[in-house]
Amino acid sequence: MSSPDTDTLVVRLRTAGCVFAEEEAELLVAAATAAAQLESLVVQRIAGVPLEHLLGWAEFRGIRVAVTPEVFVPRQRTGFLVEQAVSLARDGGAASESSIVAIDMCCGSGALGMAFATELAAEGIRVELTACDIEPPAVACARRNLAALDARVLEGDLFDPVPPELAGRVRILLANTPYVPSAEIAHMPPEARDHEPRVTLDGGPDGLDVLRRIAAVATHWLAPGGHLLVEESESQAPRAVAVMREHGLTARIAEDEDIGATVVVGTRPLAAGVHG
Repeated sequence: MSSPDTDTLVVRLRTAGCVFAEEEAELLVAAATAAAQLESLVVQRIAGVPLEHLLGWAEFRGIRVAVTPEVFVPRQRTGFLVEQAVSLARDGGAASESSIVAIDMCCGSGALGMAFATELAAEGIRVELTACDIEPPAVACARRNLAALDARVLEGDLFDPVPPELAGRVRILLANTPYVPSAEIAHMPPEARDHEPRVTLDGGPDGLDVLRRIAAVATHWLAPGGHLLVEESESQAPRAVAVMREHGLTARIAEDEDIGATVVVGTRPLAAGVHG
């Protein structure tokens, strides 16, 4: 392929509203093997197709995660949830256990479980990972991403496909639930609204429908002292805390203002009747 006019590509992308036009132009050029293919990629990007869907991958906490059309693209801010989970696993005495039992619920591409298990593996800590999603394209994508980690990737509605022998053993429950209130989806950026499955975005009237379903059974699945981590908006977090406490979990809010990330952490008490 002859050298493309990258300056023109940058202008076209920036005019279409791409904030990181220079970086996107470089990535699209690198992904194309012919001028016609590059033009096709640029036209699709200008039309709002997520960059990650065009490239076939997303970078998440320093690893390359495969993504496909109709699969939710992992957000960079969600890396804060993984950071919190890794810290909790360490603080919980992970090094003294043979493995950490973890579930990546509503896993999408499997990015959260992949990053969590990879980072702990680098410290010599093995993660026994189960990932679940209701969407077949997400399950197929997650199986591809998690194959090297020997993880189970299951298709079904929340805990329906989870093996019953995991009950009471889960130390870390990552739940990147949909949390956009239904009425707000129409106001989302087109690349999310028009190109990602609605089921991965729509959290019901107040955005907390799926969280309520998970919290209602969390103490059944979590080990004593085990943690449920969900991402929410800043305004939703206090209500999410209340939901978790209603179902017997202690709960707190963690925030990273620099990247606009808010995570609510629910913990199964070590002893019955202890709430926070």
